[in-house]
Amino acid sequence: MTLDRSAGLVETARALADGAVTSRALVEKALSRIDDTQSTLNAFRVVRAEAALAEADAADKELAAGIRRPLLGVPLAVKDDTDVAGEPTAFGCRGEFPAVAEDGEAVRRLRAAGAVIVGKTNTCEFGQWPFTEGPAFGATRNPWSPEHTPGGSSGGSAAAVAAGLVPAALGSDGAGSVRIPASWTHLIGIKPQRGRISTWPRGESFQGITVNGTLARTVADAALLLDAASGNHERDPHRPPAIDALTAAGREPGRLRIALALKPPFTALPARLRPEVRDRIVQLAETLAELGHTVVAADPPYGQIGLTFIPRATVGLAERVREAPFPALLDRRTRDAARLGGLLGGPPLRAARRAEAVLHRRIGGFFTSYDVVLAPTTAAPPPRIGSMLGLGGLATDRAMIAACPYAWPWNVLGWPGVNVPAGFAPGGLPVGAQLLGPANSEPLLLSLAAQLEAKLRWHEAWPPEEVITESPAA
Repeated sequence: MTLDRSAGLVETARALADGAVTSRALVEKALSRIDDTQSTLNAFRVVRAEAALAEADAADKELAAGIRRPLLGVPLAVKDDTDVAGEPTAFGCRGEFPAVAEDGEAVRRLRAAGAVIVGKTNTCEFGQWPFTEGPAFGATRNPWSPEHTPGGSSGGSAAAVAAGLVPAALGSDGAGSVRIPASWTHLIGIKPQRGRISTWPRGESFQGITVNGTLARTVADAALLLDAASGNHERDPHRPPAIDALTAAGREPGRLRIALALKPPFTALPARLRPEVRDRIVQLAETLAELGHTVVAADPPYGQIGLTFIPRATVGLAERVREAPFPALLDRRTRDAARLGGLLGGPPLRAARRAEAVLHRRIGGFFTSYDVVLAPTTAAPPPRIGSMLGLGGLATDRAMIAACPYAWPWNVLGWPGVNVPAGFAPGGLPVGAQLLGPANSEPLLLSLAAQLEAKLRWHEAWPPEEVITESPAA
């Protein structure tokens, strides 16, 4: 039996467990696909060819011996902000980085589930921007249109999954960095509850706004990867109650009260929802109503939530810059934002952290009237490669907020959100919608997403193979 690129994580794991395919064959195929597309998509920073093949052979021996684990022998990728023993963690930065000695907790759990890590995917410098480009590795391109970005900062993981190089991948989300690239590459992207997937060796990443999440083509695949990666290091400060994501993805959500929230949250710079994106979100809301849900136009009471995001984001960045082995090689925008973080690290940061409890009460109250929020993931389709790369700091902020004003509030709150495909804008560029819930609501969000998937069959749409393998003209 052979599996083509449409085989998802659940199907691949089942085929391995049934003995219908070997891990060696799957890993060889994944490595071949990565090699064939690296000059076009450029999804990977590190490819673990030799190590992955050795791990595949070990997995095949376990499978032959009757051992079964949830992901035994399945090839996966992780974002290059996550430690994989024996590999560098450059996190989008220039320079030669040393290999790390130990797996991060999330990778340790994936290995415990039997996964084979074929490589580490590209991300922009310290994950700051909604594009995946930079002098360290070039530009990662969107499988649907190589002239456009796949988004960021988990753009390499999104490109790898969208192109069928791996059935699923790990990313991280500090202001939409899983949901934005999922939106722009037609994927499911889960930003889980803070602490659901450990960020250890950091108890908190970027002052608690960044979490690890999953990208896949179907809800069940993203849920299975979430279950495998979930869990905590004994020293993690955030330890949410366990969930069974895959089971949740297989049950009906019931009739829900859904708030359609089209207004951008508070931003210091202007943001406007583009009509071609708005039309797709409204169409999705109409589908939810057809499925029996009550959909009402209503916006969460965000207030001045942006004032709490900036200190946490910039202080978190300043912490990373202080650890950087080659600070002179960092982007000027990175150094400027880190300097701001140095100024905001005292009372402003403490005030921002204290405000989270107030926001939980106020926005949590919104969920006494509604079960789920439906919102755009981005305000615009994916921008062209290079459109933000050479901008100055303020111009970059303006461009980011204009394109992506919707995702970051849920990072402040630490609550779950799931991107689902919302169709295509004119020109064939993917756009997505967020399903957002209160604390620990992943099961509800996943069951609703799965209901939509059964109706819309979005996972049946694939980027054309010739687009993935042919070099772009530009």
